[in-house]
Amino acid sequence: MKRRVGSSEEEEENEELERDVKQMAEKLLQYRTTLPDHLRSTFTSVLTAQRPVLPPPSESALSGAPIPDAGGQVKSIEGLQDAEQDQEIAEKLQLLKDKISSNVSAMPIVLKRMKECISKIDKLDSYNGIIHPAFKRKKTS
Repeated sequence: MKRRVGSSEEEEENEELERDVKQMAEKLLQYRTTLPDHLRSTFTSVLTAQRPVLPPPSESALSGAPIPDAGGQVKSIEGLQDAEQDQEIAEKLQLLKDKISSNVSAMPIVLKRMKECISKIDKLDSYNGIIHPAFKRKKTS
């Protein structure tokens, strides 16, 4: 009768552990699906917080008309160059964001492949078969 009590306790413990494993698997799946978007939005908010606040370009600077009280035509050309540089920076930033999000979304696959490779290496380390002499280290005395 003690065996039945022990076995029922073990069964209950096993069931509880299985439930815990299922919950962890669900959490992992949820994190894997939401993490790339969460990281992308966090990265975007951090970058926007660090980006300096620039005054909005006036229409007169973009049209080529001189800016009053700013030095004439020279300032309007500088404004155009700044706008072009800002556009280039924005494009580079978007490219960086896309690369980071693709890298983050590929991370679970990379981790899985790494674990598989590590397990293969561990199996090879524990292998007691015949190893060709060319692959053995030379013992130095």
